[in-house]
Amino acid sequence: MNFIYISPNFPERYFQFVKELRARGMNVLCIGDTPYAALCPELKESATEYYWLPTLSNYEAVLNACRFFENKYGKIDYLESNNEWWLTQDARLRKDLGITTGLLPEDMQAIKAKSAMKAAFSRAGVKTMRYLLVNGPSDLEKAKKFIEEVGYPVFVKPDVGVGASDSFSIKNEEKLISFLSKELPETYIMEEYIDGSIVSFDGCCDSKSDVVFCCTDHFPVAVAITVNEGLDNFYWNTPFGLPMHDIDQVAFEKAGRAVVKSFGIKKRLFHIEFFVLNSDRPGFAKKGEFVALECNMRCPGGNTPDLMNYANSVSLHAIYADVIAYDENRQNLNHEKYYAFAVSRKNVNSYLYSHDDICKTYKNELMVSGTYPNGIREVMGDWFYYGKFKTYEEGLKFQTYVQSYK
Repeated sequence: MNFIYISPNFPERYFQFVKELRARGMNVLCIGDTPYAALCPELKESATEYYWLPTLSNYEAVLNACRFFENKYGKIDYLESNNEWWLTQDARLRKDLGITTGLLPEDMQAIKAKSAMKAAFSRAGVKTMRYLLVNGPSDLEKAKKFIEEVGYPVFVKPDVGVGASDSFSIKNEEKLISFLSKELPETYIMEEYIDGSIVSFDGCCDSKSDVVFCCTDHFPVAVAITVNEGLDNFYWNTPFGLPMHDIDQVAFEKAGRAVVKSFGIKKRLFHIEFFVLNSDRPGFAKKGEFVALECNMRCPGGNTPDLMNYANSVSLHAIYADVIAYDENRQNLNHEKYYAFAVSRKNVNSYLYSHDDICKTYKNELMVSGTYPNGIREVMGDWFYYGKFKTYEEGLKFQTYVQSYK
């Protein structure tokens, strides 16, 4: 079986996907923009072959690299990056190469446009926020009528986009007029503002859209807020079965599985985000209820797959490789579970405790620490510390310790 893996070096820890696929007898043919000499040893050892390109944004160059592998190894069975940046390009490559085991260009609108996702959420019986699509000055009056219905503030972001840097709230008519004073660079979605925190349903499913592994990530402060206000970021993973302090986990898991079915996700990793309301929104939802936000057809970003591994005492990378190779999970899901916390720090801040202090104080709980790559530092922070704990309260103490200022 021939598997082309796009960008196996970013994030760097994605070499584990390559390693696990290779361990199941596949030819893992990698295309990346990091010179071979700079790859981590594990990726060099795991890849059947590595094709370097100065950039992955040149479609013809990436297609030519795929053709090279096809001519050398035969028909390509799978092509994936598990990376939001390349999902659309992945789909185009599959079509041009005749690969039928993944999303194709005609599938992308339904899974990339936030407005189009709402239909799939509704089919799953999950509430979604009211919205309006806007492009510029001609939509001003329509936007005013929408806001008369839902009230200020409203939240706007690209309807098709990656990350949170272009996401922000509009709190009054003056800001609304300013926002729509000229044609926007792309279509934006305007949604009613929800006072809540994000909890995601993350995992992997088989070819029948049945979930073979799932867990939850909890983001107490929205990523858009940490970016726009320069705040320190932290979040945690909670396995199903451990007490959750912000959501009805039985109802949440049922909804998450229904959403996967509704989207028709096949043999993929997924990251599905929901808002959990902090207060009642009359006529819409009550405090503690969850409302669908968006579905991402890949694992959560950065090193979060490792956080999932620490919390659930499994390997998400191995589960994914099992699904690709055997269409089932062959990993033991019954190991001890933990609350795994990811806590970041920024170089511009002055913290009370040093890196060495953290390593000494949490030598038994700290799983890994290091710096995020430049491409995701704006969102994630500069330094990261991942620890796992038997109780939620111990995790919060860890977060407070790491992020205490002088």
